[in-house]
Amino acid sequence: MPQHTFTVNGTSVTVDAPADLPLLWVLRDLLGIRGPKYGCGIDVCKACTSHLDGEAVNPCVVPVSEAAGRQVTTIEGLADGERLHPVQEAWLEQDVPQCGYCQPGQIMAAVALLKRTSNPTDADIDAIDNVCRCGTYFRVREAIKLAAAKMAAAETSQQTV
Repeated sequence: MPQHTFTVNGTSVTVDAPADLPLLWVLRDLLGIRGPKYGCGIDVCKACTSHLDGEAVNPCVVPVSEAAGRQVTTIEGLADGERLHPVQEAWLEQDVPQCGYCQPGQIMAAVALLKRTSNPTDADIDAIDNVCRCGTYFRVREAIKLAAAKMAAAETSQQTV
């Protein structure tokens, strides 16, 4: 069986797996990383959204062979130790989660959006097409706006120091 070496949440890993095995199953079943959720397996619900070299991807449809030599970040790798990422903080402050199943994917999609644009419009936010069965979309929008403001404030304070 082929070996695939890549970095997950800052740690180098090597797994024995078929090249076409979806990265989601490698993360969950072989590495025990449970944040990315299985929802549909066909790139529709996006409950598994993670980052590959900083870009949002859905590991349910990304073969593990595509991760070789690259950086994978899941919700588990987003916080800096005990310090939550500003998007995670905003999610809590806006009381976004209900059942919580889709939230890791939603948060990872929001982080990717905020990397692309520091001041997203409602249309930018609505383009995140992660499915939430509980319908917390309004709170998701408010949390992303709050996170953008937090990140802008942190950047401004770093520039003045």
